[in-house]
Amino acid sequence: MITATPRPAAALMHTPHAPRPDMLRVRRARPGDAAALVALSEPFVRSGALRERPSYVYAARAADFLVAEEPDGALSGCLALRVDPEADDGTTAAGVLYNFCVARQRQGSGLGARLLGTALAGARAQSLGALFTATTGSGRLFLRHGFAPVLPGLAPCAWVCTLDPRRGARVLARAL
Repeated sequence: MITATPRPAAALMHTPHAPRPDMLRVRRARPGDAAALVALSEPFVRSGALRERPSYVYAARAADFLVAEEPDGALSGCLALRVDPEADDGTTAAGVLYNFCVARQRQGSGLGARLLGTALAGARAQSLGALFTATTGSGRLFLRHGFAPVLPGLAPCAWVCTLDPRRGARVLARAL
């Protein structure tokens, strides 16, 4: 599930000592990144924006994740893309973006847009027909990147069934 947390104070958004987001390395996660993914996601879990996942889930699904790595090796952002297999009726496969988070000190810096752009490029390279996500936040970044609200029934059933209706998440989609 993709979500967002409240924006930090402007003074914390981009400090002069932090490397620019374009200096960060975006790479595929490895199973060894699981503990760092748990730590990165924790503030979002506490705010109710993300579902809690144990470390072993991050390790098992590492191939789904893109991570933004600081020069010192710390992770500042992540976004996962899971491909839903081709439907039985022969329609094009779809993807689901989930567990999107950017560390507080990087929010507002363009890092989220960079991660999302990289995920979109990866989805196109896999010839996916559409991408879906769910958000409990405003979804502004997704909307700026061509996503629009859709009825949950249009999304892959296996994913929609995992959404907790008590959280009030909106489902967004984008054709590729």
